[in-house]
Amino acid sequence: MTTGVRRRMGVEERRQQLIGVALELFSHRSPDHVSIDEIAAAAGISRPLVYHYFPGKQSLYEAALRRAADELAGRFVEPREGPLGARLLRVMTRFFDFVDEHGHGFFALMRGGPAVGSSTANAMIDEVRQAAYEQILSHLSIQSPPPRLELVVRSWVSLAESTALLWLDGRRIPRGDLELQLVHDFAALAAVSAAYDDEMARILLPVLTDEPPGGPFGDLVTRLTALAATLPAPVTASVTASLPSPRTA
Repeated sequence: MTTGVRRRMGVEERRQQLIGVALELFSHRSPDHVSIDEIAAAAGISRPLVYHYFPGKQSLYEAALRRAADELAGRFVEPREGPLGARLLRVMTRFFDFVDEHGHGFFALMRGGPAVGSSTANAMIDEVRQAAYEQILSHLSIQSPPPRLELVVRSWVSLAESTALLWLDGRRIPRGDLELQLVHDFAALAAVSAAYDDEMARILLPVLTDEPPGGPFGDLVTRLTALAATLPAPVTASVTASLPSPRTA
């Protein structure tokens, strides 16, 4: 963040600087508590000059949200190489990098602030969710998802968002644990849906076939098997029989 140094900038360069300054301030405090005067001071310009580039705080706020939304959507982009579990874990690591770096800004983007009630801001939030949804489908090589798969993926995207927002309130659970748990959550949601629907089973089984025992999905099976071993014998047999098996090769 720049402080107190004035220099000539082109119109677009100055606009981008102000957006960056606003995002930095929003990362540490709620946008409701950040004034135009603070943004101007941090950018090294006068308050009237801020209004020369943005008609008001809401327009600057929405421009900052636009940049944040684009960056957040980009965190879900991952090469379609290797086992799905490892890919999802890398996505969750980048997702939580963003949450960790932006803090209040992430909360403002997803939940509240002076402009979030506007149709523009709501549309940005929906774009992030849709981008995440489409990226997950691409990793499953699915273009027209059946209803149960759409439900699983959209539910998981919502779960990741809610988990991150709750984690920001004190960061009481280790970040790495939550990243892995969310990958496990995806596998669990998909597995439960596959237990109810043959089409979902046909989608899920090839994915599990490509999973190594030491990967995130294999880790989930290991954890569930250990948990099942603590249950009464009839329940253990039932749970163990229902667990998917990653490839052993």
